[in-house]
Amino acid sequence: MHDLTTRLERLYSSAVYDALRALGHDNCVLPHGISALIPGQKLAGEIFTIDGHYEVGQDPHSTLLSWSTVLSKAPSGKVLICQPNTYEVALMGELSSEVLKNKGVKGYIVDGATRDVSFILENEFPTFCRFNTPKDIVGRWVAKTMGEPIEIGGVSINSGDYVIADLDGVVIIPRTIAEDVVKATEEKASTETEMRAALMSGMDPVDAYKKYGVF
Repeated sequence: MHDLTTRLERLYSSAVYDALRALGHDNCVLPHGISALIPGQKLAGEIFTIDGHYEVGQDPHSTLLSWSTVLSKAPSGKVLICQPNTYEVALMGELSSEVLKNKGVKGYIVDGATRDVSFILENEFPTFCRFNTPKDIVGRWVAKTMGEPIEIGGVSINSGDYVIADLDGVVIIPRTIAEDVVKATEEKASTETEMRAALMSGMDPVDAYKKYGVF
């Protein structure tokens, strides 16, 4: 699916959402609090999921071993999406971002926090999160599953689905319709380009809408 990822990277989330809505998949946008650490950064590709468990008083060694296992098993060429099930600790940091980037992981999206933000910004590893905190996972968090279905903000996410994330937000594309969604978005983008040229040439907006059917 490398070609599909390349095509998706040329698009933007609002147009992809429009295509999903038209296909009856309106529930596809993650909560608006999840945004890029680097404003303007875009992330797109096939998803690999992580689900976690937070509980104070866990064995520190076990929690660090669990996170090391996540880094070890993270597949190259995918976008990691994590449901940590907590807003108490950071689920991404300096060393982890460097390891994932060196492995060829495309980026990371978490319904939670990150830390070591200045270092992540420096190495430009695409990271989308809710907030930042210095608190780490030691003795408090382990990965329950990898590659299994998760849910964020009422949106179901499966490994093998696709995601596009940018300034407008994060959109999940079910793998079963990913090709149709990308194709429909590409066609709409082409139509919008024609309509934009017509509007800039002086066409009335109502006439443009009637002719092109988009806005």
